[in-house]
Amino acid sequence: MAAPKRILFLCTANACRSQLAEAILRHDGGEGFEALSAGSRPAGFVHQLALDALEQLDITPGEQRSKSWEEFAHTPMDAVITLCDSAAEESCPVWPGDPLCAHWSLPDPAYFPGSDEERLHFAVRVAERLRTKIAGLIDMDWSAPREELARRLAFLGEI
Repeated sequence: MAAPKRILFLCTANACRSQLAEAILRHDGGEGFEALSAGSRPAGFVHQLALDALEQLDITPGEQRSKSWEEFAHTPMDAVITLCDSAAEESCPVWPGDPLCAHWSLPDPAYFPGSDEERLHFAVRVAERLRTKIAGLIDMDWSAPREELARRLAFLGEI
């Protein structure tokens, strides 16, 4: 059996979007993937909106925590995916293993204005978009040439 593909999702605070992505991939990806998340300036907590959105999707987040990307600086990755525009613009560490890199721009539910109900609805919509992208990532033929994998990851960022 092939080693699981190690996927790292990055956001600045590692509190909402990257936490959603980590939990969704862990839930939907099965044994074929190792889901990780981190941030350049971690908030130190997982945002309640992320936890509530995962509950709406019937996904248990497990023991996720907000963490720095420095925690994974020496860990080989198969892919590193940024989810917020500010993290995509930062100078990331040089990841061992020459991972594929992609950017999937998504709005941060933590900053969505509105009532608690409206904010939760928005967070669930963001989680559902992530789930669609992650389904494409799971379905990729990881034996394809690197250029094809990079194109596929970039395409998933556009949907």
